Formats: sequence, structure tokens, C-alpha cells
Amino acid sequence: MNLKLCAGLAAVCFLVVNQTLAQTAAPALVNKWSAVLPDTVASLTESSPALAQDGTVYQGTFTGWLMAVAPDGKVAWKFKAGREIKSSPAVAADGTIYFGARDWNLYALTPAGKLKWTFLTGAWVDSSPAIAADGTVYFGSWDKFFYALTPSGKLKWRFATGSLIVSSPAIAPDGTVYFGSHDKNFYALTPDGKLKWKFTTGAEIESSPAISADGTVYFSSTDGNFYALRNDGTERWRRHTGGDTGASAVLDADGNIYVGVNRSFDSLNPDGKFRWQYQTDSPMETSPAITADGQIYLSVPWSRLTALSLEGKVVWEFQTGWNYFSAPNLDAHGGLRICDGPTLLSLQQLTNAAPLLKSCWPMWRANPQHTGRVEN
Repeated sequence: MNLKLCAGLAAVCFLVVNQTLAQTAAPALVNKWSAVLPDTVASLTESSPALAQDGTVYQGTFTGWLMAVAPDGKVAWKFKAGREIKSSPAVAADGTIYFGARDWNLYALTPAGKLKWTFLTGAWVDSSPAIAADGTVYFGSWDKFFYALTPSGKLKWRFATGSLIVSSPAIAPDGTVYFGSHDKNFYALTPDGKLKWKFTTGAEIESSPAISADGTVYFSSTDGNFYALRNDGTERWRRHTGGDTGASAVLDADGNIYVGVNRSFDSLNPDGKFRWQYQTDSPMETSPAITADGQIYLSVPWSRLTALSLEGKVVWEFQTGWNYFSAPNLDAHGGLRICDGPTLLSLQQLTNAAPLLKSCWPMWRANPQHTGRVEN
């Protein structure tokens, strides 16, 4: 069954109900607004939208723009960095927006889009920044260093690894900072930059860690394994996926794990036991978002936005014909923000719309502001 929906910009989108649902009615979706990104190369936009507390959406593009879109869909402002933006923006409690760019800088902008400061590293900054409770900003660079900056842009410390860093850091409740490096190591640092421990895998680590309620840290390595480590650095378990993936995991309220692996989307329980698998048309590169009513919003590259139940059944599918390389974001009213190649879309279920699930790590970078910090 297909239901025509207007997607704006003279494009027609379709809501497709998976045939396996038989008598189950699909929820109606509306596209509230579409905002065209500046100079966007559709196939290269990998930055994910971040959501400020006032509902403003911030989106980076691989052509070097950061764009702010107001809750009504009007473009509030655009800021041009020196080169491409692959890093996803993060929004601090005071509204400051942080993001990295391939001009070697980490940027800090005001909510009005004015430059506060830049911090120059020695290479590309693809790592998405994390923001600690005290305002410290953490991120990695291709120059092999991991950085900690004050909210005013001053260097607190930097930590040397053996290779470039594209992994985006995660911050535990005790302030421990976790990230991976292309030197094959997964690192745990204290808030003052001291090494707590490191764990060596068989290949580069590109994924962002997810942290559970009991302190277990989950991440993928391109060695084809998904790892679960205790907060002391010892291994709880690993599961061989065979996937050379940089996709990052999310967790539901029971601690179950959801992660993209090659052309599938897998669910594991907290002990690493396989729960179910959903086959996709193309390799999974992004993290999903889990709603409070138990739907998993999943971006399938080059294909569609899919809603799955926590049991892995398709609830509905939304096809636009473009690619999704960025992760979805949810507001407090269940409104969905997703970057569809050249366009930022605002989608809303007409009935039963639910906000983000309250778990330790229910979406990419833990929360709509992308702080990369455990809050629930």
C-alpha cells in the first residue's frame, strides 16, 4: 500500500507499508518543511543534524557550510568554514555550537551564527566533539592527537595516539572519556588527560562508543568485531560480525544493543547474544534513534527511512530516493529531523508521535544536542 505525501521542492515522497505487516495500519507522516542545504553534494553529506533546546536545527555539509534552521523551517543563518564538514555539530548548555572541519579547525559559534573562536590542530577534524558537564570540549584530529579545550577555546591538554582519530568521543558519568584511533587501540582517559587504560583490537577503530547503565562500553572495530568492555578495560565479550564498519551502536532501556553491520542491522542483548537481524539494501553507516514507544528510526543509505519495532519488525518505511548518510534526530514532541542528501527534512507522525527514549544511549551521540555524554 502506498500513500502519496508531499515532500516539497516538487519532489513526491511515498510512505510504503511493508507487505509483511498484513493488517497493521501504517502511521501517517507529514513533511512539515524542507530546507535546501547550500552547495550540497548529495552523496557526500555525512554530518548529522543537532537540535538546540529552542528547537533550532544545525546541519553541516561536505561543501563546508553549517546551516541553522528555525523550528518553522526558515533558514536562520549560514556559516562557511574553510573546508569540508564531516563532523556533526554539538550544542552546549549555553547554546554554543561546536564542530570540526577539514581546514584543521574546531569551530565555536554563537546561537546567532557568529564566530566565537577557532582552534587549529595539525590536520583534518572529522571527529564530532563531545561536551562534558563542566563545558570541556573533547575531540580527535587526523594529526593523531586527542584534544580537551575550555569553553573559551583554550587548550587544557592533548593526548598523543599512534595514528589519526576519526572516532567521536563518549563521556561516562564519572568523567572518563572514551574514543578509538586508527592505531587499533580503544582509549579511556581521565578528565585531566591521563591514560586509564587502552584496549587493542585487530584493526582501525572509527565508530563512536556507546555507554550502558552498568558502565559497559560498546564499540565496533574494522577488524570485524563488536566489543563490550568493562569500565576497567577488561573484555566482557566480543561478537564477530565480519563487518568492516564504522557504524555506532545505540541502546534501549533494557540495555539491548542495535548496530549496523554491512548490509544488515543487528540487535544483541547485553550479554552479546544475537536477538534478530534486519537486512538492508546497502551498507549501514549511521546510528538509529529509538522512540519512547519502542520504534527504531533507521536511515538506510541510498534507500529509505525505516521504522522497526524493538523486535525487528518493520512498522513503516518512508522513501525519498536520496541517500541517508546522517543519523536521525528527535525533538521532545516526536518530530524527526533527517538530512536527505541535499535537503534537511522535518517529518512528523500525525498520530502516536513519541519523543526520544530515555536510555543511556538512545541515539547517535547520546542525545539531540550531540553532547556525547551519558545523561539518563
